[in-house]
Amino acid sequence: MADREGVPHAGRRDLIRLGAGLGLAAALPGGASAQDFTGRTIEWIIPMSVGGGSDTWARFHLPFMNRHMPGNPTIVIRNITGGGGINGTNQFAARARPDGLTILGTTASIQFPFLLGDPRVRYDYANWVPVLASPTGGVMYIRPEIGVRGPGDIARLRATTGLKFGSQGPTSLDMVPALAFDLLGIDVQVVMGMQGRGQGRLAFERGETPIDYQTSSAYISQVMPLVREGKAVPLCSWGSLNDAGELVRDSNFPDLPHFAEFLQAATGRAPSGPAWEAWKALFIAGFGAQKFVVLPKTTPANLVNAYKEAFRKTIADAEYREKRGPVIGEYNETVGEPADRAYAAATTMSPEVRQWTRDWLQRRFNHTLGRE
Repeated sequence: MADREGVPHAGRRDLIRLGAGLGLAAALPGGASAQDFTGRTIEWIIPMSVGGGSDTWARFHLPFMNRHMPGNPTIVIRNITGGGGINGTNQFAARARPDGLTILGTTASIQFPFLLGDPRVRYDYANWVPVLASPTGGVMYIRPEIGVRGPGDIARLRATTGLKFGSQGPTSLDMVPALAFDLLGIDVQVVMGMQGRGQGRLAFERGETPIDYQTSSAYISQVMPLVREGKAVPLCSWGSLNDAGELVRDSNFPDLPHFAEFLQAATGRAPSGPAWEAWKALFIAGFGAQKFVVLPKTTPANLVNAYKEAFRKTIADAEYREKRGPVIGEYNETVGEPADRAYAAATTMSPEVRQWTRDWLQRRFNHTLGRE
């Protein structure tokens, strides 16, 4: 039996049979060169569960990497769960060798604890080098009976009582909409316990949570039909980052203002202040540069460059471009200098913004970092 990307389940069983230690393939004699990974096995660590967003993202790329890596090595995804992604990432940081045979896929739920100084984190993004950066986006929307169509209706929105939003947790990707609500000055009760954004959408459809957001692919496939039926009203997208790192309209939703535009129109002033700086940092780490593929920083340049070239070929692959929409959206993944800039932006937070965000989590949700 195979996954929808064509990756046999048996491959995961074979990996278990080969052994459980990270870097096992790296322990085999001989070194991989930039020109030839023939006969080698590469472990791609995904510190999240099978079937989740990160796992689906990685498995989408898998056949293209098998195709474009020199020597066509066997690339096997290994899922290590626990700690919201922290456990597997800690293991990669501790055990991965700089030989090009173990790579890591990161995501926002790994970036956020690092940025906020979660004491469970034993990894440092400064010790890795990115070979791919992958963005996504999202759209905030509301039920039509609220009577809000855009930022000009902010007074009505602020006067609306009983607004609820279904969240996966205080330090999940849902930090971005929760902080957006506060910046807009609207009173929204954030209800914890959703097992995924799909569950949040279903609560919206039932009328239990009148305001919601979905990442771009889910919004396009699941929410746009509701919009066409008059059952949901889009307010804004979160936006996208251009190559200069500036917040711009999401090309998937060019008719929607990005959040900074919406916020400025609603408040009558350009966004500023510590809450805005925190939102920007979280947006970049959560959406604008959400996922990376990384290697240990001490990996020789020829091996790093082999991965970069393979991802360049993947991005240019006609089959990849035809099929990427349902999985990653119509977003341009990047390699080289643009990926390096995205990596720096997504993994950097000033001490002042970090402390403000930690204090906000305590005030808003009574949540202390390191406590589930």
